[in-house]
Order: sequence, then structure tokens, then C-alpha cells
Amino acid sequence: HTERVGQDMLGPAPPAAPASVHLSTGPVADASALDPALSQQMLLVRRLVELGRATRAESGVKTRQPLSRALVGAVGFDALSADLQAQITEELNVSSLASLSEVGGSLVDTTAKANFRALGKRFGKGVQDVAKAVAAADAAALSLALRSGEAVVEVNGEQVALTPEEVIITETPREGWSVASDSGATVALDLEITPELRLAGLARDAIRLIQEARKNSGLDVADRIALRWSSSDPEVVTALTDHAALIADEVLATDYASAEADASYGDPFTDESLALTFRLRKA
Repeated sequence: HTERVGQDMLGPAPPAAPASVHLSTGPVADASALDPALSQQMLLVRRLVELGRATRAESGVKTRQPLSRALVGAVGFDALSADLQAQITEELNVSSLASLSEVGGSLVDTTAKANFRALGKRFGKGVQDVAKAVAAADAAALSLALRSGEAVVEVNGEQVALTPEEVIITETPREGWSVASDSGATVALDLEITPELRLAGLARDAIRLIQEARKNSGLDVADRIALRWSSSDPEVVTALTDHAALIADEVLATDYASAEADASYGDPFTDESLALTFRLRKA
């Protein structure tokens, strides 16, 4: 496969070129082309996606089921571009994304405690006094300040600035949410599945089944298809009707209908969980 990709990209090898891609040396990275700030932001995006997937798995809500929103608490999240935030919403299959600090205290319980390992390096024996100051502070205000880079607490009459690494913030959404936190970053998912979200999830299930059927039928990945389907479940019928354009686009169906299939179609595919039967053929 690697050889084929190399040949397709480079064409016939010139006389001076190696006979095979496997005989070539690897390219040398151009360090000047690296964007350190973007690299750090992408690390944050990957970390938040991992946390979101972890809390979704823990909640038992399958990945294909769309959810309305995710809330994020992490240093640097507010600085992410719209494109990077959109990447997170797509990966987590949520409709919207917001900062935990934007939703107000009625939704989130915030606690703060000292990170003794980090603070001990700076304050030595005085770390207990700093820890008491952190515990006595307004946790929500402390969390908001740390997102901007540092927070100030009063220790024995003196103002002491603390960094995000020196304070462990835990933000826990209340009932109806699933949350995962790690090293100061938090992702929370709204678990309420509205009727509209439920239908969207059923449509996604149907897309997966049809894509598997395409593959098992030996169709090329670019082949357009005609699709005929039926279901005895009224909710599934509504989902496949309301989301017809999305499903047809995803499975490359130029002809999509709830109708009987004629003899030109192949054997039926069925799924008991959706009470769904469908047939397809190359368009």
C-alpha cells in the first residue's frame, strides 16, 4: 500500500530517484514551519476530546447519539479559535460548546484545593498556610481568575499570586450531566435527550447500518446507490423521513424512498433494534 501511494503521488521515478519508496530516506522536518502556539492548542483540543469521550462512555450514552451541549473548564479554552472549537463539537457529537464559567453558579459546583506538590517547591513549610487560604477563598472566583493565568489569595496578610498548576479546581455539573476531570481540565455533557435528539440518533444508527450494507454488497466507496426502506417502528419512520437529506447524503443515495423494492434490488438487510428493513443497489 505504501509503495502504491508513493507511485501515485510521485509518478514514474526519475533516474536519480530510489527504485522504491522503501529505499528512500525520510524527509527532514522544517522546524521554522512549526507553530508552537497552535501545537499547544491542538494538545488542549485532543485532551478535551479524550475527556469528553471518557465521560460519554461512563454515562452509557453511545457516541452516535447527538447531545445538545458540552461545557468546558480549562486554561486556554477561551482562546481557541472557532475552527478548533468546532472540531471539539464534531468529535464529541454535540450541538454546542460553552465555558463552564459562562453558565453561572446555579449549574456548577466548584471546589478548590491546594496542589501540595507544586506549592511545596515555592513555599516549603509555609505551604499549609497557603492551602488554608485556598480553601477559604471563593472557589468559583478562584477558578475564573486562574483561567486568565493567575489568582491572588491572602496569606498571613500578604497577597500571593498562584498559577493554575498550583491549585486543583474541580467543577462538577449537577444532576443531568456527566463530567470528567483531569489535571485542571473538565468536560461536562448535558445528558438530556430531547425527542429531536432521539430522532437524530436513530438516523445516525440507520446511516451506520446502510454504510455496512454498502460495504458488504461490494460497492465501491464512491458508488451512488438507490435505497428502499421500511420500518414497523413509527419513531424510526419519523427519523428516516425527517433526516432523509442527511442520510441520503451520507450514504450517497441519489434515490431514497420508503417504498417496496423491485426485482433489480438485492437481498434485504434487516435490523431488529430499529425494526428496519432496506434494500439497495447501484444507481
